[in-house]
Order: sequence, then C-alpha cells, then structure tokens
Amino acid sequence: MTTQFNRFDLNLLRVFHAIMAERSVLRAAQRICLSQSAVSHALARLREMLDDELFVRTATGMQPTARALAMAPLICQAWKSLEAAIGLPRFEPGKSATRFTIAVSDFVTAVMAPDLLRLLRQEAPFVDLVIRPDSRIDLTEQIDRGQIDAAIGTFSDIPARFQSSWLFAYDDVLIAHSSRKLGRLSLESLSRLSIAAVSLHGEHEGLVNGFVSERGLARRSEMYDRAALEQAFAGSQQAPRIAISLSHFLALPALLAESELTAIVPRPLARSLACIHPLSTYELPYKTSLMDVGVLWHERNTSDAPQQWLREMLRRATGSLRASPARFPSTAICPSPPATSAERCVARVLSPANEVVGV
Repeated sequence: MTTQFNRFDLNLLRVFHAIMAERSVLRAAQRICLSQSAVSHALARLREMLDDELFVRTATGMQPTARALAMAPLICQAWKSLEAAIGLPRFEPGKSATRFTIAVSDFVTAVMAPDLLRLLRQEAPFVDLVIRPDSRIDLTEQIDRGQIDAAIGTFSDIPARFQSSWLFAYDDVLIAHSSRKLGRLSLESLSRLSIAAVSLHGEHEGLVNGFVSERGLARRSEMYDRAALEQAFAGSQQAPRIAISLSHFLALPALLAESELTAIVPRPLARSLACIHPLSTYELPYKTSLMDVGVLWHERNTSDAPQQWLREMLRRATGSLRASPARFPSTAICPSPPATSAERCVARVLSPANEVVGV
C-alpha cells in the first residue's frame, strides 16, 4: 500500500475534489482550469487505481459512490491543509500574540524603545517584545538558531546568510554634569578633562578599529570614535584621559554627578539623558565619524510576514532619529515621555528619546 501511495499522482485528488464539489465534469474542469477531456482522463485513471467508479453519471449530474462519499471528507480536509501549507501566510498585527526577540544595546534601547512601544500599543497590543543586550551573547549563533529575530547595531563584515537594512546614523558629543560650566570646547580645554567612554565588550583582545568580530560578524564595540580623538591630538603634548571604560551607558549620569568626569556619547543618547538628568551637552572640537545603525536578520526570514512587519516597526520607531539635525538647536524642548501603559509588550527601557538644549 505504501508503494502504491508513493506512486500516487496528487493531481488526481485535485480532480476528485473538484468533481465532488461541482458534480459535473465540465464545471470541475472550469473550476481547476483544465480541459474537460483532461478531467475525464484523470477520473478514468483514478477509477482504475482505486477499482471503483467513484462517480456515476445521472440525469442530475455525477453522483458519488459509497467509496467516494467515504473518501470525500478526508480528501477535502487534506486539500485544505495543503492549500494552507503552501499559501501565503497572513499576519494580522492587531490580533497577533507573537513574541519577538531583538538584541539591542542600552544606547539604542534608550533612544528607540519608547517610540517602538508606542507603536506596538497602538497597532499590536497583544504582541510581546523581549529586548536582550547584544554584548552578552554570541549574536551570530543566536540569529542562526532563530533565538533572536533581529539585532540592531553597527555592523561590518556581515556573513552572506544575513541581511541588513539601515535605520539611522549618529556622531559623538561630550556631556557633563550641569553644575560644570565648560563653555565652548577647544582642543586645549578638552585635553584637561577626564573622560568616561563605553566599550560594550570591555577590553576585548580581538578589538580592531573599535569593532569586535565573532564567527564572521563584526560589530561595533567602542561607542566613541577613538580614531578621531587620537588624530585630533596627534603630536600634542597633552591629550584627554580616558579615565574609565564601561560596558554600558546606564551608570554615566550617576558617575558624572559624583565626580569630575565627562563622557563622550552618541548624540541621540545625549538628548535622551539630558531630558531626565541635569546634564549639559557640548560639541567636540573635532569632527567624529557618522556611525550607521542598522537592523540585522537571517536571510531565511526576509520574506516572512511577521518578520517583515517587525522590521517595518523598527524602521518607523527610528524615524525621529533619521530626522534629527546634525547639531543641537539653539533652543529645544523635551517633550513629555510616553505615559506608562498596561499593554503586554515587555521591555526594559532606560529613558524616553527627547530633545535637549544645546550649548
């Protein structure tokens, strides 16, 4: 019986299903876009294989035999299952209870997550979001295994099996506690400062030009433009001291309040932190590189409807970051942070992404 089924032409079941529904060879042929003779030929083959007439021609149409009536419910259900299996999946965000997992640094979480949660609350209130730190995991392996749906960061040397899309770009600024009045920075005044900087992976031995490489994927670890800083002070008698290197941005406001430290941070994060902490922001007296932040995913998810929707939400949630001016405006207002919500979206957010008053 197994050998016979392995040789079975499933197109014959398509013909059977159509004749059962239409009770007419002509209408069955029109339904499945075949000629009448092709349907008649398929029915003849099916009759021979099953040793049963299956359908008997009468004045009222093709009437099924007892064998056909017994087969029909099972074939109908099997055909619906096949159609569902090969049909395009339909994703309805407003009804979905999907859980997405993304890997993001605390910097990107702080400046993106409030807008992302607001979008989810409005358009997909039952979707759950898990945000994992991107510096504590083997990112490549997690994406390969499907344990992370998307990663956000600055990447290079991306393996061929991964895809990426640009979200926004940023440069560096300096922040200090508001009690300090540094004025307009020059290279000389900057050289006298003690600076805190962030390296997501700490003093990683494999760090090259601020990037760490694991399993063929290079991602940015040093969260300040060290090369630009060193070039600005090349040949100088005195350079600013990197007094402390942290693996995250969370502790910076407290450190700046309790010490003479300043910090070099991404511009969008400076805006965010200065809205909820007494911090002042200063333009650096040298030009830093623009760093591109993108979303990374496995190529197998490129055409997956829920994954496409997630990436579109990430793009929309970073829209304000793409529209931000290159320099701080002379005056700016921090808008009210989004109200706390009771939605089921789950994430730990550092702070709302707001504007700051520039110096």
